[in-house]
Amino acid sequence: MSIIELDNKYVANTYARFPIELVSGKGSKLYDDAGKEYIDMGTGIGVNVFGVGDEGWVNAVTAQLKTLQHTSNLYYTSPCARLAEALCERTGAKKVFFSNSGAEANECAIKAARKYAAEKKGAEYFNIITLNNSFHGRTITTLAATGQDSFHKDFLPLTDGFLYADAGDIDGIKALAEENKVAAVMIEAVQGEGGVVPLTEDFVKGLEAFCKAEDIILIVDEVQTGNGRTGALYGYMKFGITPDIVSTAKGLGGGLPIGATMFFDKTEAVYTPGNHGSTFGGNPVAAAGALNIIERLDEDFLAEVNKKHDYIIDQLSVCEGVKGITGLGLMLGIETVKDVNEVLKACQENGVLPIKAKNKLRLLPPLNIPFEDLERAVEVIKNACV
Repeated sequence: MSIIELDNKYVANTYARFPIELVSGKGSKLYDDAGKEYIDMGTGIGVNVFGVGDEGWVNAVTAQLKTLQHTSNLYYTSPCARLAEALCERTGAKKVFFSNSGAEANECAIKAARKYAAEKKGAEYFNIITLNNSFHGRTITTLAATGQDSFHKDFLPLTDGFLYADAGDIDGIKALAEENKVAAVMIEAVQGEGGVVPLTEDFVKGLEAFCKAEDIILIVDEVQTGNGRTGALYGYMKFGITPDIVSTAKGLGGGLPIGATMFFDKTEAVYTPGNHGSTFGGNPVAAAGALNIIERLDEDFLAEVNKKHDYIIDQLSVCEGVKGITGLGLMLGIETVKDVNEVLKACQENGVLPIKAKNKLRLLPPLNIPFEDLERAVEVIKNACV
């Protein structure tokens, strides 16, 4: 049997895969089983921020793998401690909890917000407001946090205690908080799975002020927007705010599974021993790779991410097959005149691999994609759109 046949026979039928078997890659290039070359404009849904086989990342991971691949959280390890230090120094956070995925990072944030509210206000303050069109994960609780009915319908009943407001509707959030006992508000800087839709600065700043006034925890889900993707280290930084809790994953690991939940001043002491845990959280190999990623995302590098953003916007905004472009940094959604699936297929046939979000073509290229590869990819996308 071919790999595709084996996969179809034995792997759970949860993914509508494209008929492409990827076998290798280097940088922003991927290769299939027939040797065809593609430019990677999806990076495993925003994971491979330095592309495939990045030398610095590989060396960091390999060196740690040869030293100590795992130990439980009953002991201390250098990569875990050093990664937490780097994250706190770059963000102003005070503590970090490590897990394995974005959903787990969000679960950790939700638990912490409820514990904080229970201790400060009472156990009845458990509700969490999220936004319609949001996406926070696929566990029963993070599905409940996700503000899209299409993700809920097959898995009811979901975890109780989630309320939904429209993005931009600060009055709607205030009304929900007046009518219900609320522990937290949880947002994404850019609603990725919701169609790559950024929040507005006025809304985010107004929300921060409201949450501070009411002692409501503000959680920012940076699972997809974090780690340089938006042209800032974390997307919330584009709005000039300081959340109480920030969750992240995907690009932090650079290709290995890791999640992180960062706690700022108000929440740094919420968890105590026994409240939360993870067998693989802070794994030395994953943490070593993540530390290499974070240390390289400096201001000069992020400036280059924003230059690439400007280039894509300049080129595609004048394309007659493009209705509009949304997003920040190298997290962009392209609304096309043609059906997005038709555009995707044409891109794949011509050696470019974007993905989609709802009815939009979604671009999540490596943050260090060479300009010559970016130019070629944009040209293919242009031709696919018209």
